[in-house]
This record gives sequence, C-alpha cells and structure tokens, in this order.
Amino acid sequence: MSKRVYNYEIMFLIGQAQSGDLASGITHIEEIINRASGEVIAMKKWDERRLAYEVAGQKRGLYILAYVKMPGTSLANFERDCNLSEKILRTMTLRVDHMTVDEMKATDDRLGLATEAKLRAEKKELPPIPEAPVAEPVEQMEA
Repeated sequence: MSKRVYNYEIMFLIGQAQSGDLASGITHIEEIINRASGEVIAMKKWDERRLAYEVAGQKRGLYILAYVKMPGTSLANFERDCNLSEKILRTMTLRVDHMTVDEMKATDDRLGLATEAKLRAEKKELPPIPEAPVAEPVEQMEA
C-alpha cells in the first residue's frame, strides 16, 4: 500500500520569547516536519504582530508560513507533535490543491529567515547601552 503525498500550507505561530532565538525555532519546526516524513518546499516569515488575545501568556507572536510535502497518513502525528511542542503556540494546516509546486517555491525565503535569525541572535548578545547620567540643574545666583 503506497502512501499518498499531499502538499500542505502550514501557518506556525511562535511566541515572542521564542522569536528571540529564531534559528532554534526554525530548526524545531523543520525537525517536526522531518519526523512526519515531510519535506519543506518553501518557508518564510509571514508577520510579527500583537495577538488579538493572549495565547499561553504571550501577547505578541511571530507567524511563519511553510509549504510542505507530506504523506496524508503522517498528518495526525505532525499535528500532535505541534500541539505538544512548547515552542509552537498554534498551527493551522491546509491542504493546498490550488497552487503548483513552482508557485510554492516562488514564496521561499529561507535565506531571509536565516539572516533575520542571525541578526536577532546578534542583537540579543549586545550588552545594553548604559544611560547617561542626567546633570542636576544649577541654581542661578542673583547678581
């Protein structure tokens, strides 16, 4: 019996705390996809915004959109792994029949994601800039 392979569009929501270590979050997402015998066709940052309501105590989140080729029989295990993950707040998975693989590949921005992850990591490592002391106002002498 052969496994039917379908293309899926998956929206991942990761919390603001995890988005600080974006490289780790992306790697985690790719590991979950690989465990489900999936193959990433394209992945990109969709948006980072304030959430309409708190999700797991998070007020802001980073959305990552991925197009994935995966056997239909692996979908349940994939969704279970996403729900058990502490790094992923929410996912939404849709089967994509209206797009060609070339259209999906055209949206790929994994290089941009890697660059942003590197910049976020460098920003995190920088020490905070100390505030300059505020001078006390000098009272003027009367002449």
